[in-house]
Amino acid sequence: MSQHNLFTNSEIAASYEGWYSTTGRWADRQEKTLIKQLLKGFPSARSILDVGCGTGHFTRWFSQQGKQVIGLDASRAMLNEAKRFGSKLLLQGNALEIPFTSNSFDLITLITTLEFLPDAYKIINEVQRVARQGLILGVINTQSSLGRKYKRSGNPIWEAAQFFTPNELKNLILKTLDFKAEIIWRTTLWPLLPMSLPFPWGGFIGMAVKWN
Repeated sequence: MSQHNLFTNSEIAASYEGWYSTTGRWADRQEKTLIKQLLKGFPSARSILDVGCGTGHFTRWFSQQGKQVIGLDASRAMLNEAKRFGSKLLLQGNALEIPFTSNSFDLITLITTLEFLPDAYKIINEVQRVARQGLILGVINTQSSLGRKYKRSGNPIWEAAQFFTPNELKNLILKTLDFKAEIIWRTTLWPLLPMSLPFPWGGFIGMAVKWN
């Protein structure tokens, strides 16, 4: 997915899931609440391809929401962890060349994935090819205090990431798609407020892109 994919490191993969049950527990809860709201915009969607699924954290959660979901990731180490935590349908593959035919899924999700891809335009092109109804993105906001904290953390994962603002994400999508789309976004406000609103400085951006 990138020239040097840190997620192929078995030690990084083995420790990744632990964040969700420790320091990231409350952030995870709020992110899922936001994504669940975005899912309501696709009431007929049944199938999801979770691109960059990593340890399968959101893949399993989408399954719990009643969706038919397959997790796709380039890292065998991360997929091994996903299997260990109970993920079922998994495939190793490149997000820039999604190994499915056109219109194979209702939705594609990229949750904390776009930040680590070398060509954001190419992945959006692949998404519009494979998804019948649209896309849900979850991305760290570069103009938030959370984004700045991650960049200063010294963690090589975050140092390698490219964060976005809500407007940057929206413009990226509008420039890439060859048709009109409805775009809705919110940001999480944890730890300030236990909610999500269309504020440009919230830490985690949830964005739904619905094909028209």
